[in-house]
Amino acid sequence: MVIKRTLSATSRFAPLLRAGLIAGVVVAAVAYPIVAVGGIGAKKGAEAFNDMPRQLNVKPPAQTSYVYASDGKTLLTMFYEEHRKYVPISDMSPYIQQAIVASEDQRFYEHNGVDPKGIARAFVANHEGGGVQQGASTLTMQYVRMAQRDGAETPEEVQEATEQTSTRKLREMRLALAVEKQYTKQEILERYLNSAYFGHRAYGIYAASEVFFSKSPKDLTLVEAATLAGLVKAPTEYDPATQDKLAATARRNYVLDNMQKMGYLSPQDNAASKALPIQLKLSTPANDCVSVPKNLNSWGFFCDYLKTWWAEQPAFGDNASQREDNLRRGGYKIVTSLDPNIQNIAETNVMAKEKSTSKFAHGLVVIQPGTGLVKAMAVNRVYSLDQSKNGTHSDPAKAAKIKGNYPNTVVPLLGGGDMPGYQAGSTFKMFTMLAALDAGMPLSTAFDSPQRLVSQYLGEGPGSCGGRWCPSNASGAMTGRHMMWSGFGKSVNTYFVQLEQKVGADKAVRMAERLGLTWRTDVDQMMAKPPRSKTWGAFTLGVSDVTPLEMAGAYATVAADGQYCEPLPVTSIQTNDGKQVTWTNKQGQTVDVAKPRCRQEVTPDVARAAADAARCPTGGKAQTGSCQEWSTAPSVTPTVGRPVGGKTGTTDSTRSAWFVGFTKELAAASFIADPDNPFNAVGDAQSQKPIDSVAQTLRDSLKGQPVVEWTPPSPAIVR
Repeated sequence: MVIKRTLSATSRFAPLLRAGLIAGVVVAAVAYPIVAVGGIGAKKGAEAFNDMPRQLNVKPPAQTSYVYASDGKTLLTMFYEEHRKYVPISDMSPYIQQAIVASEDQRFYEHNGVDPKGIARAFVANHEGGGVQQGASTLTMQYVRMAQRDGAETPEEVQEATEQTSTRKLREMRLALAVEKQYTKQEILERYLNSAYFGHRAYGIYAASEVFFSKSPKDLTLVEAATLAGLVKAPTEYDPATQDKLAATARRNYVLDNMQKMGYLSPQDNAASKALPIQLKLSTPANDCVSVPKNLNSWGFFCDYLKTWWAEQPAFGDNASQREDNLRRGGYKIVTSLDPNIQNIAETNVMAKEKSTSKFAHGLVVIQPGTGLVKAMAVNRVYSLDQSKNGTHSDPAKAAKIKGNYPNTVVPLLGGGDMPGYQAGSTFKMFTMLAALDAGMPLSTAFDSPQRLVSQYLGEGPGSCGGRWCPSNASGAMTGRHMMWSGFGKSVNTYFVQLEQKVGADKAVRMAERLGLTWRTDVDQMMAKPPRSKTWGAFTLGVSDVTPLEMAGAYATVAADGQYCEPLPVTSIQTNDGKQVTWTNKQGQTVDVAKPRCRQEVTPDVARAAADAARCPTGGKAQTGSCQEWSTAPSVTPTVGRPVGGKTGTTDSTRSAWFVGFTKELAAASFIADPDNPFNAVGDAQSQKPIDSVAQTLRDSLKGQPVVEWTPPSPAIVR
């Protein structure tokens, strides 16, 4: 039988569709006309229809995660696979609501999810045309398809949701009828507009408005709304960002004409709108750390640390892959700990000492004692993957093959990644001093400290004598009798080796671990394990690799009266529905994932005693003992202008130089070294740079804040 495209033919199918008797036949004909010609019985179609799922299981679609500075306003970057942000329909321009209905489903407000007239009309057209000439999907059915696509977890489920088959059409019809009973028309329209794909990786109207017009959906004009609505049918074919906008303009005008037919526009407004050219204001939304704004480029290193931290958190998945996937799909609002003011201060001070074109990396990390919040991560490098114009690699063996990591790099030079770090020299004496104080030795513990000491530890090669390790001091002026104050202030090696021998090298190693240090190289891991750690005499002189992030966190423990807090890059993480993300800690407690993770590692008295001795290297005066007549960083206290402690550190031949300093409010660790070639010495002349960078950053960051005095240690620990 030849079916003519007449009103009678259309009306002939409508009652049957409403009864659910011929749905299978019509849908099969719409999708594959040859199936209709072969003949599918009405009974078989109805049975298939009735066997379909009756409830749409909607999973939240992937949404973009937004990362902000500590002010909650300054955007660092975003993470997404599909750029999308859910917005309520009340925050959408009425024009886009009208335009999408005019473009995709003019009978949207009349049908109940399945449009009998539309299906019958498409059936007739497809049958007469010998192929698929018209679709029959209502806006509700399209939403069902998108919801199934977005909820798919396997490639097979994606294919099932989008394949061109009569089975898929039947399933969409059944589910569309259910959706219309579950949601109002406005709720369906809202969900549709938040799911539709508009091209350029923009999913949903929020992303589309941002990508094509750099504005929010509520601000879309009539012409802009009609342009976006026209994209849904074929985003590539009607892309207005192409050089030739003819197809996009024709499609926009089609939408405008339909809006007039539906009574949304007057003929005059339609004509005036069609006369206007499509004017885009394209933007490429940031994605990942390499998209941090150029004027905030240094924030990329902090962003990279945030990603590393995120990948370690069980709150976001069972493994690193799941956690990164959730970051890109979860729609989180992440407020970081990064303080824009302190970050700017740190970067200014670092860059003033060493330019980005230097092969030597000079960096600084600032942490808040008592919380572990990472306030700044600055380094004299440009965060970029492009190394095409980088300098020559400083390792002669590699210079002919690869570029150096300066000025451009994404290597985690400051910590938080897989880079082992740098030897930190005498800054490690803090761990020996804390271990001794923790073991009951008072600040007044005294040793006669010669220029060279024959230690109890075995040793071979340079620095050994008679099969023993024989460390020496940097200067003959250090020779004499010292207690912890002057031994720390002058950085007397032979004093601290004797202190380490008395308390046990393994105790110093364990103290470093308690304060957040980890061992990344094979040698460090071997030496740190018992019983080998008992023989690691050189540990107190800082022969292990460590990062500025770890050292700032360790010294912050002293500033916080012995409370160690894990370095933390966030202050708040909310899901897309505004709930704080939680996790279950080792104690089985459910806590906010952004809550500081602190533990009391040494008593307040031990920490206060160490802090008192730590005033000596900075040119200050201890509250309870004598620093003697000189120190290794005498400029720090005058620069900071408030109570401050710290410690210098240099390695053999000054291959690296460090300073770690702290007030009660902030702790900062700075270094200078060649990360490409650790054997490339920076030289003694460079050792003042970390000292100045820390002192000036502490001073500038705390400007205008009240001076916080330190509580002195008890007489029992001074003696």
